[in-house]
Amino acid sequence: MLKPVLTHRWDLSPAEAYALQRDLARRLILEDAHGPWRTVAGVDVSVKRGLARAAVVVLAYPSLEEIARALAERPVEFPYVPGLLSFREAPVVLEALARLEGVPDVLLFDGQGYAHPRRLGIASHIGVLLDHPSMGCAKSRLWGSHGALAPERGSQVPLVDGEEVIGAVVRTRAGVKPVYVSVGHRVSLQSAVELVLTCAAGFRLPEPIRRAHRAAGLS
Repeated sequence: MLKPVLTHRWDLSPAEAYALQRDLARRLILEDAHGPWRTVAGVDVSVKRGLARAAVVVLAYPSLEEIARALAERPVEFPYVPGLLSFREAPVVLEALARLEGVPDVLLFDGQGYAHPRRLGIASHIGVLLDHPSMGCAKSRLWGSHGALAPERGSQVPLVDGEEVIGAVVRTRAGVKPVYVSVGHRVSLQSAVELVLTCAAGFRLPEPIRRAHRAAGLS
């Protein structure tokens, strides 16, 4: 069971949420600070008609055999504001994580981590609250810029904001759109990219995220 070591109010104004993001970002650890990975949990959230469903699917690593999953649902209480999506989604994710039996070694989010205007996407936000290894793997770019990417699987280029590297653009399958990988907490960018590539077993998205996405779907 994963429970926060740090908590805060969720009923904030956008201005208060921006300030909190900047404060929490100062706590991030952007290098490897973890033991060996034997399990990886994919995390995704679906929102429909005011209801959010979070799914956490835990796979053995690197075999990718499923060993556990947990779901949670709750009403969405924070408005849609670009850059503040974790305030809509994190409460239900934390509820799902608390229902897990056991503790996965690393959390792999369908979303952003450090590649965020205030360096606190959902992977970083929840990683800091739990003080647990986490990373983001997003289908689209939220922030930053990058150069051209070769078409081969495994190709990667830095995602940058000015002179700072905030993530990596990674081709997980030849000839398909890349994914945007960034550190969440307690994981280096190199380790995050390696895990994403290992878990992308023939598909664009890593297997833990693919399974979590299906489990989180709301009909």
